[in-house]
Amino acid sequence: MNVTRTGRPIIPNYIMRFLNSLIEGIKIAFQALSINKLRSFLTALCIIIGITMVTIVDAVTTGMDESFDNSMAMLGTNVVYVEKWPWDGNAKWWEIANRKEMQIDYVDFIGSRSRYASTVSASANRNVNIRYKDKNAERVQMSGTTSNHLEIQGLNIASGRMYTEEETRTGTKVVVIGESLREALFEEASALGKQIRIGGQKFTVIGVLEKQGSFLGIGDADNVALMPIFAYSQIYGLRWGIQIGVKFPDEAAFEEGQYEVEGLMRQVRQLEATEDNDFAINKPQAFEEQLAAFKGGLYTVGFGLVFLSLLIGGIGVMNIMFVSVRERTKEIGIRKAVGAKSWEILSQFLIEAVAICVAGGVAGVMLAGIATFFIDKVFTAQMNFSVIAVAFMICTFVGLLFGFIPAFKAAKSDPIESLRFE
Repeated sequence: MNVTRTGRPIIPNYIMRFLNSLIEGIKIAFQALSINKLRSFLTALCIIIGITMVTIVDAVTTGMDESFDNSMAMLGTNVVYVEKWPWDGNAKWWEIANRKEMQIDYVDFIGSRSRYASTVSASANRNVNIRYKDKNAERVQMSGTTSNHLEIQGLNIASGRMYTEEETRTGTKVVVIGESLREALFEEASALGKQIRIGGQKFTVIGVLEKQGSFLGIGDADNVALMPIFAYSQIYGLRWGIQIGVKFPDEAAFEEGQYEVEGLMRQVRQLEATEDNDFAINKPQAFEEQLAAFKGGLYTVGFGLVFLSLLIGGIGVMNIMFVSVRERTKEIGIRKAVGAKSWEILSQFLIEAVAICVAGGVAGVMLAGIATFFIDKVFTAQMNFSVIAVAFMICTFVGLLFGFIPAFKAAKSDPIESLRFE
């Protein structure tokens, strides 16, 4: 590379000309956009819609993925749940409704006979209102459980303790509450030792669970309360809704153990070999399949609409660029007459087309950021910043693709005819 006497490298003329043309083209492009603000906005409107949609779809699916991982942790690792109703929702409800209910005795039956299970628990759930003095918490998920319930679901106590097996067996009126319920009833004060009213009876708070967050971005997993299952039965009974949780020590035991649990349930239910199961073996993986199906539908519909928006937006950009070329025909002729090359004219109009699309992309990302904030308040959404780079790449591609034909027409125009244009 050639250098000057001061040691600085000499930049070749063709590179300087390219850089100058690029800078000049950007200036002209943004001047043209600023002169026709309304026209530029209307042209970029579909681009804005498309980029907003693609960013929101990605934000929702990213939020769902993260929320799903956290929610599956709440259901426990290497766990199956034996219930009357399956989680997949594909069964015929009128057939399921006629099944016999689960019995709490199944816990001892499975626990004493299983070679693979490390923990077997029982629980029953319902939504209740809970009172403390003049404060009332509504639609709290109340669970009557055995004392080993926390082992099944991988929950931890933040303060206090879990009730014991003896307290479970005798139906002692004690309760462990979630963080949201603690805040609703006690605000900043300690909940331990306080008495709350559930179903018209007094229960003593002995523990507070660690904060969990939302379940699948919908329910508040901290608006919960746990009590010994036989205390629960004294108020609400155990005629229906019992869930048996079976935890295995590792994945290998889980793979074998789920079939063992099915066999033990068939045995305790006294089913013949030709009879179908009258119970469901539910696994957290069922949610993963449902989530995948939902995301697939969301991607199909969302990106279909995105493609349509960008196509319409691209056609709008092409149309407005043809108008711009026609309006500036004389300007093109003058520039060519004073020595402008065809590629300089081409780059100028391509830059203008890309500038319209990128401006639309900026507006789209900003709108998507606002929408993501509000969606996350009611469901779940998380802005993935890598998709912003993809959005701008899409905008650039749309600008280059749909702006090329008008720009090429301008670049190949005859300077004499252009100068004569009125």
